[in-house]
Amino acid sequence: MKLMRTEDAVGQVLCHDITQIIKGVTKDAVFRKGHIITEEDIPVLLSVGKDHIYIWENNENMLHENDAAKILYDMCANKHMTPSEIKEGKIELIAECDGLLKVDTERLNAVNALGEMMIACRHGNFPVKKGDKIAGTRIIPLVIEKEKMERAKKAAGEKPIFELIPFKKMKAAIVNTGNEVFYGRIKDTFTPVIIEKLKEYGAEVVGHVVSDDNHEHITAAIQKFLDEGVDMVLCTGGMSVDPDDRTPLAIKNTGAEIVTYGAPVLPGAMFLLSYYGEKKRPVIGLPGCVMYAKRTIFDLVLPRIVAGEILKKADIDTLGEGGLCLNCPVCTFPNCGFGK
Repeated sequence: MKLMRTEDAVGQVLCHDITQIIKGVTKDAVFRKGHIITEEDIPVLLSVGKDHIYIWENNENMLHENDAAKILYDMCANKHMTPSEIKEGKIELIAECDGLLKVDTERLNAVNALGEMMIACRHGNFPVKKGDKIAGTRIIPLVIEKEKMERAKKAAGEKPIFELIPFKKMKAAIVNTGNEVFYGRIKDTFTPVIIEKLKEYGAEVVGHVVSDDNHEHITAAIQKFLDEGVDMVLCTGGMSVDPDDRTPLAIKNTGAEIVTYGAPVLPGAMFLLSYYGEKKRPVIGLPGCVMYAKRTIFDLVLPRIVAGEILKKADIDTLGEGGLCLNCPVCTFPNCGFGK
């Protein structure tokens, strides 16, 4: 790469895109990398502030920004992702399906720490939709040492930094608990909320029953759905520590392995997660806040469940930082700090 006066650059080859920015009108390249400069191009280049221009010189030890950007993309990209057009050393990763984004934070940070290159992405463990932008990468200088890109590949490791796990077509059952609902004293307003949240991820409700507060009856209802082969059972109501709230005991009595009863998230502290049998089918106890709060612990966990991830207690324990929903007048989740 060589710097020379623009007026002297006729016949030379541009080694980078030349961008024109007019506020509110355009931000795009007026010339692309590889363009051979003509006499007519000189006034245009001067009009975008290019009194001097970088022209291409071959150097076996250096890589052009676009060639290096391809290497960055290969470090990041996995199945169900597609690249954008390479432009000014930038490539974006686009989701090819709805799914859960997983990010290897340690390796992401290792590449960004090298300097002269960057990878910016969405938060991991959050859902993305087909067509969403997952990440953007860029080489900072116009050219970069091949050796530095080799170090970047070593820092990134053999596996891609990102993974997009498609959501599974899960069949769910809902067990409503509470004498007040069972005897018709109040209307069941919990079930419609759960159905709508499951629809966000393509999960289908194939069974629903209302039980009284007898823990044996609740256990029997859960067990019936499990025996019928549902992929997940969601229990609503009876999740607090009041003596007559028996849902946690009922879930335990199915033989399900309790991962956690309680979560460092508000709303959602009384959340219960368990898995049943060798297939690790989730049996979940949802606290009352899921019924009336816009976003809760359930919104943080559900996409991971529907992606087929088997969560451990440590996964729930780490939700404390960012686990406070601010109940904003206009909810922008997941484009906010909740769960991050």
